[in-house]
Amino acid sequence: MFWYTLKRIVLVIPVILGVILIVFLFQAVSPNDPVDQLLGQGATQEQKDELQEELGLDDPIVVQYVRYIWNIISKGSLGTSYKTNEAVTTEIASRFPYTVRLAIGAVFLGVLIGIPLGVLSAVKQYTLVDGAILTYSVLCMSMPSFWLALILIQLFAVRLGWLPVYGIGTAKGWILPYIIVSIACSSDVIRITRSSLLESIRQDYVRTARAKGQKEYIVIIRHALRNSLIPIVASIGNSIGVQLGGALVIETVFGIPGIGKYAVDAISARNYPAVTGAVVVLATTFTLVNLIVDLMYTVVDPRLKRSFSIESPLAKLKKKKEVA
Repeated sequence: MFWYTLKRIVLVIPVILGVILIVFLFQAVSPNDPVDQLLGQGATQEQKDELQEELGLDDPIVVQYVRYIWNIISKGSLGTSYKTNEAVTTEIASRFPYTVRLAIGAVFLGVLIGIPLGVLSAVKQYTLVDGAILTYSVLCMSMPSFWLALILIQLFAVRLGWLPVYGIGTAKGWILPYIIVSIACSSDVIRITRSSLLESIRQDYVRTARAKGQKEYIVIIRHALRNSLIPIVASIGNSIGVQLGGALVIETVFGIPGIGKYAVDAISARNYPAVTGAVVVLATTFTLVNLIVDLMYTVVDPRLKRSFSIESPLAKLKKKKEVA
């Protein structure tokens, strides 16, 4: 398990390098110059050249890329924000908890909704209940999150006045963001739970448990659902990763000062260090979440520990010597 985890962590490095490279390539082909954004239209060419040299933007893109990687390795620095002149690492550290709070809370709510509905849909297959739950799942999956956010704001904030329109200054400010993100999450969990549980229900061990006189809810929960958890856990982990990296629309609509809104504001301001730093953090987080989900498989099904076991290099070398 240790060597498998170490191998997966090492594989994060090329992923991060590739993500940074893509961001730098987009910066290279972008027609917009951050110097123009910073100085405004009245700046002279000398002022622009001086600022470009100060920011290192006059160097070739390859030099900028290598310098950025070296600063991460040697200093742990993600650069300095053009807008605030503060370290990007510090700015992201202050915003990351908001993104995590939104993602974890919304996914938790989505799981509370999705798993019971998925189980009910599988147990009541081809009935009106099943049809209603599947219709709800398809509608939730089809509705754009920003459209749903605007509709709910119009209803609960503008007309009824129950919730704030913008901001998270109070606990009520989190209600609509949680609901909107959890709706999309619950849709995936419902479909995965239903399909996985239907496959387990048809297995011989379920029929055996029923033949022994087990109550139906015990058969479904303790036997069928327990053996259907791996796809469900994978779906939950993927939802957490997606929300950590893709909640920028909801954060922007509701004014949540998370990494998503930070990235959107940085793109609008041509704040390249902030954009790159946000992308690096989100990509790293998504990769680590997937690693944790893979390791959770062994908790759900201990039989999978063998598939995750990788021999250490010293053990392999010792075996080769014994064979020789």
